[in-house]
Amino acid sequence: MHRITKIEPLKIEAESFRIIEKEFDERTGLTADEINPDEFAVIRRVIHATGDFSFANRIRFHPDAIQAGLDAIRSGKNILTDVNMAAAGISRNLLAPYGGKIICRVADPEIAKIAVEKGLTRSQTAIETGMRDNVGIIAIGNAPTALITVMNLIAAGTITPDLIIGVPVGFVNAEESKEILLEKTYPYISCTGRKGGTTVSVAIVNAILRLL
Repeated sequence: MHRITKIEPLKIEAESFRIIEKEFDERTGLTADEINPDEFAVIRRVIHATGDFSFANRIRFHPDAIQAGLDAIRSGKNILTDVNMAAAGISRNLLAPYGGKIICRVADPEIAKIAVEKGLTRSQTAIETGMRDNVGIIAIGNAPTALITVMNLIAAGTITPDLIIGVPVGFVNAEESKEILLEKTYPYISCTGRKGGTTVSVAIVNAILRLL
């Protein structure tokens, strides 16, 4: 017989983190104490958001990634996402004191028109357009085409974001686009394989915001 644990709403997150930390070593084959504390904070929040301990072995950090994200937020730069669900999930209250905004253009009417004219996806077009708005962090969890667009724009010298969070999910170009990102020299946070998603990208951004 299953027994439901009664716990006050405000204590649920803390209890979830306690359980993750208790089970982490056994479920992942890693030792939490040996992981950079800031990186562990990100990994823990992703596990909390997904219920999936495998992300501990999948997430990859550029050595300068977290510091680059913190610096971008502190300098008042904006966060650009590929889908509205991500924009809705990022904590505006934590970002607001630093002056930054969360931007997502994918649902803008003019984006659909431009996308058709250029033969691009809406995600690609929205990213290209949104980059004009003082963006420091780009968070992509849904569209591999958006991640590929970002990397191409960086390669062309068109944009210079501080941090790329690239964790698109799926079966077509998701894994491949992340493999390309992992070869870059600029700051990124990504993951291996087909797993990822908007939930993961939001968790990573919110973890960085909480590190402030």
